[in-house]
Amino acid sequence: MPPPAERVPRRWLAAGRASRRLVLVVVFVALLLDNMLLTVVVPIVPTFLYTTEYEGANNSVATAQSEPAPSDLKAPPFSSMFSYFDNTTVTVSGSASAMELANETESSRLSQPPSSSPPATSDCPEGEEFLAKENVRVGLLFASKALIQLVVNPSVGFLTNRIGYHIPMFIGFIIMFVSTVMFAFSGTYTLLFIARALQGIGSSFSSVAGLGMLASVYTDDFERGNAMGVALGGLALGVLIGAPFGSVMYEFVGKSSPFLVLAFLALLDGALQLCILQPSKICPESTRGTPVFTLLRDPYILVAAGALCFSNMGVAMLEPTLPIWMMQTMCSPKWQLGMAFLPASISYLIGTNLFGILANKMGRWLCSLIGMAAVGISLLCVPLAKNIYGLIGPNGGLGFAIGMVDSSMMPIMGYLVDLRHTSVYGNVYAIADVAFCMGFAIGPSTGGAIVRAIGFPWLMVIIGVLNIAYAPLCWYLRNPPAKEEKIAILSQECPMQTKSYTTQKTLRDFPLTDDSDVEAENTE
Repeated sequence: MPPPAERVPRRWLAAGRASRRLVLVVVFVALLLDNMLLTVVVPIVPTFLYTTEYEGANNSVATAQSEPAPSDLKAPPFSSMFSYFDNTTVTVSGSASAMELANETESSRLSQPPSSSPPATSDCPEGEEFLAKENVRVGLLFASKALIQLVVNPSVGFLTNRIGYHIPMFIGFIIMFVSTVMFAFSGTYTLLFIARALQGIGSSFSSVAGLGMLASVYTDDFERGNAMGVALGGLALGVLIGAPFGSVMYEFVGKSSPFLVLAFLALLDGALQLCILQPSKICPESTRGTPVFTLLRDPYILVAAGALCFSNMGVAMLEPTLPIWMMQTMCSPKWQLGMAFLPASISYLIGTNLFGILANKMGRWLCSLIGMAAVGISLLCVPLAKNIYGLIGPNGGLGFAIGMVDSSMMPIMGYLVDLRHTSVYGNVYAIADVAFCMGFAIGPSTGGAIVRAIGFPWLMVIIGVLNIAYAPLCWYLRNPPAKEEKIAILSQECPMQTKSYTTQKTLRDFPLTDDSDVEAENTE
């Protein structure tokens, strides 16, 4: 029998494994690290590639041109000569005449600027053509993570239905750690591209398994909405501190430093997962989940997924293009390139936590509709900024609006599965993550090409108008009908019940249609 001192940690672990709050902490930390790594590269990659490729190439050319020819290295005979112009003695070659020396001395003095007024230097980077091409390359680098995640997500959703959420969650941690270390020591575009793609695989495992795990332990719709708001707060906090943290560390410490800090935090998250989640334990779902293709044929799930995609596509287009636009038009230093995203991150953190609760009261469909319209208006205002202070308002509004959409749509996805399909959540959150990734894949990859073709302001106009035009579709989520076989289950288990089954509460976020209520009463 183990001594009492050994029983205390075991009891703590047993209580932790049964605690829903600790599961929420694990998912919060996983999303935090994933999104810190997602955004920490935003201010680093454009300036790093510019420094290593453009300036490095120009410096090597300048060095080669400044090297003297071999014939110039032969020393001719020298003689000294006194100059009455400035009372100094100078050494001249034997072949030079006094007149030539006087002319050279006078011309050299005239060509030198006064010491009191040094030549003015501009902070704006040179190489307009290189920066235009870099828009496309940086966009593809950022999009590689989402493209890989897009491909892997359906497989992860299927895997979670077979073996549970614990093992995929731990696999995601391992891959994320490798990707972070690779970012720290990559010095070329190719290695950075591979590290970003690896991050996409790890992010797919972490996000799908994490959100599915939350939906499975928080079965009450109101509690699930609050839990999703807290988990998305981890995502928001990662976005919040990622870009400013990366820009400041890169400017004052070095490129590898922010990634090494993230690698250390990832190790702590792995230790937490080992203690709480038991990643060696296989826990398949007791019931067979609805196939992905069946869920994709549900128009209500498609509307919700589209809202996630287009709202996040705006900030995805900003990530590769805004720093380069600031370098060209505002001559911004390195630290400002990350700080420009700070208002969006702070407001996103506020929005996800605030509307995780409020959206349930005002109607998640209405919250999403207003959020998408606000996303479009904020994007239209971004090109009007003349300096970094002019970006505070548009970026702040953008982050707050995306927080409204995300905190509403994530619970809606779980609720739609409860209402219309089997209550197994791996596949539906794989679809939600696919929608999120499509925004971050299409946004950067096409944004760089559009900026090169028609300019940054027109890019903002296109994506802003697209969000405003999509917003009215959220109205269809106001009253989605339930499947007939789910009505009896919902009448007993769902905390938000319809008027035909209860007299205590007549309000719910997504009440059944009048037709479906009549059908349910006829079947009794």
